[in-house]
Amino acid sequence: MTDAPLVLMVDDDEGMRASVGYLLASVGIACETFASAEAFLASPWLRPPLRPGCILMDVRMPSMSGIELLRHLKERGCKRPVVMVTGHGDVPLAVTALKAGAEDFIEKPYKDQTLLDAVNAAIRKCRLVLARSAGRDAVQARLAQLSRREREVLTLVLDGKQNKEIAAALNISIKTVEGHRQMAMEKMRARSVAELARMMLAPEDEG
Repeated sequence: MTDAPLVLMVDDDEGMRASVGYLLASVGIACETFASAEAFLASPWLRPPLRPGCILMDVRMPSMSGIELLRHLKERGCKRPVVMVTGHGDVPLAVTALKAGAEDFIEKPYKDQTLLDAVNAAIRKCRLVLARSAGRDAVQARLAQLSRREREVLTLVLDGKQNKEIAAALNISIKTVEGHRQMAMEKMRARSVAELARMMLAPEDEG
């Protein structure tokens, strides 16, 4: 997965797609544009691996509106932040977009810097989300390497049980518990129980 940011823009206005694409290119941000929500949903960009970036979409479009597209993306579990743009903005519409999961809301006409600030903030948010997701994937991969007994021991360790209590609960010797515990901690790459707990309790993605 390349680390270069990518903005996916959905807007039925051809001139707007061209001008925003030019603006983003001028600051080194790649942009793929789509004339409709349907064209965007049929594109390969929603499938992993994901590049850091965001989705920039107009609120009012023929057929499927930006709000409808936003809700559809959230139902699909899309993690890219969404910045909504409209030429007909008002407070109720902004609230609807934000409640539906939009990261930001910009009203046309806007200054170039306003758009760039919103896009850059969304890209930073996306990098954090992808980093957290990668961290959780790594933890799950390490968990998959544990034997059934190692997993049982770690579960009891996280419950605050001492080796003696774990041995009694599993009907094994304390020495065996110590061996499973050490091996499990090594496989999980945890230097302490506190580090293991933080690993297992990592927060879910936002948005």
